Amino acid sequence: MRSETEVAVSTAAITLMRGVVYRETHEGVWATLQRHGAPVRDHFATIGVDVVVDDNEGYAYLRAEVDDAEELPRLVNRRSLSYPVSLLLVLLRKRMVEWESTSNEPRLILTREQIGEMLALFLADTSNEARQLDQVDSTIKKVVDLGFLRALRGQRDTFEVRRILKAYVDAQTLADFAAKLDDYRLDNSLGDSRE
Repeated sequence: MRSETEVAVSTAAITLMRGVVYRETHEGVWATLQRHGAPVRDHFATIGVDVVVDDNEGYAYLRAEVDDAEELPRLVNRRSLSYPVSLLLVLLRKRMVEWESTSNEPRLILTREQIGEMLALFLADTSNEARQLDQVDSTIKKVVDLGFLRALRGQRDTFEVRRILKAYVDAQTLADFAAKLDDYRLDNSLGDSRE
């Protein structure tokens, strides 16, 4: 029969394998990671996986060890993201940086309309507004499925931007993409002035 500690460690490991662990929604698992983090880390280290715990932001997740990346097969296959999804992730991360520097609110909350306005600046101009709304909705759904947005209960078309986005879109990625977006805007404004 397993001890309470063994059950707690196993539960924490299984929960991490299912996805991101958040302090506010996985309180028991979070407490286990705080008290018994070493056995959980040791468990995953044998298969070349790091347990990343960000105490400040309140999330934990699994990441392949960089040193063993070439020696071991990948545990999870990489997925390439579409342009609209990549764009939305970067725009949400940029909004999060702005929000962190100006807001005292504990969570970044955005409406579907606000997200649509952010995306509309960079999506292809179309006279078919319904088609563009469908693309925005489809992109939001994919980002929700990836775990970077969470629909709020009882509030239709309102989303929380999850802090795990900070681990996925780091400052360097944000800077690189921002430069590309600036080039895109410049090219488009030059094109408009030539017409």
